[in-house]
Amino acid sequence: MSTPRDPSVPSFEDCQAHRPSAAREHAHGYAHGHAHDHAHEHDAHATAHRHHHDDTSTRRLALALGVTGLLLVAEVVGGILANSVALLADAGHMLTDAGALALSLFVAWFARRPATPQRTYGYLRWEILAAFINGATLLLLSAWILVEAVQRIGAPEPVGGALMLGIAVAGLLANGVSAWLLHGHHEGSLNMRGAYLHVLSDLLGSVAVILAAIAVHWFGWTLADPLASIAVTLLIIRGAWRLVREAVEVLLEHTPAHIDAEALREAMLAVRGVGAVHDLHVWTLTSGVVAMSAHAIAPTVQEHPRVLADLHAAAARFGILHTTIQLEGEPLAACCGEFADSPLTPATR
Repeated sequence: MSTPRDPSVPSFEDCQAHRPSAAREHAHGYAHGHAHDHAHEHDAHATAHRHHHDDTSTRRLALALGVTGLLLVAEVVGGILANSVALLADAGHMLTDAGALALSLFVAWFARRPATPQRTYGYLRWEILAAFINGATLLLLSAWILVEAVQRIGAPEPVGGALMLGIAVAGLLANGVSAWLLHGHHEGSLNMRGAYLHVLSDLLGSVAVILAAIAVHWFGWTLADPLASIAVTLLIIRGAWRLVREAVEVLLEHTPAHIDAEALREAMLAVRGVGAVHDLHVWTLTSGVVAMSAHAIAPTVQEHPRVLADLHAAAARFGILHTTIQLEGEPLAACCGEFADSPLTPATR
């Protein structure tokens, strides 16, 4: 025999009826009779600044792509004529650079397409995918160059030092121009940082090739060619691995490294009228855009507008401007709390 349910305690169906729908519109300071408040805050000024920054970055990416394409042709021809693995290795980096810059340029344009009902976040994550692809291709290319360089150490071949030096100097100048174009525009974007890392790796490669060419041409030390390739490649692997790791962290929706989730929770709990905070999630949508969702228990419904504003202010102090906060009264939280932290929670954002 089943035990009669206490009518004063809300049922699970009651809880589900009052849980937020994924399609429900979020509004500033909105409150309704079941003690649920939702807020969705966007910083219009930051968005406008981001669009201006994207336009400038796109133009610089296009210029860097043009410079890289011209240098790629010169290094391939020069590497074959000079029989230089270091020069061909640098040309290989230039090839991936051209592809990386083209991909970054496409993504910078494509990611600005507006959101749709099926893609409510738009195409912002394409930037993170581009960064992951750029980092992964750098790692694969670095592995190939290491194998070629080790083989060359075991069987040294004659190298045309003079031609190698001339092409390397031209490469240094061209890579310097590309790095200058992208410098200062890569800090806030994983996509731009991936492109900048490609260009910077070639800049380092050009320096190494110049040093190797001097050693080959004036001292006849042919081992300088593969050793220079190995030294530069090891530096590139370090940066590429970091880029891939950060892109994966964004795709897996880890809490951003610069945000202390527990400190954020404490700041929200410090708001007058908040009894508890649960189901707190902080993640990165794309570079420079951090989002947060949370449930907070605030028993006094009349204070919800003020509590909501204070909670947004607490999140803003952590640099989080894209927030969704649900306020709950104690009875509803008590019956639904066991479901709030279930594995289904991420799907209900």
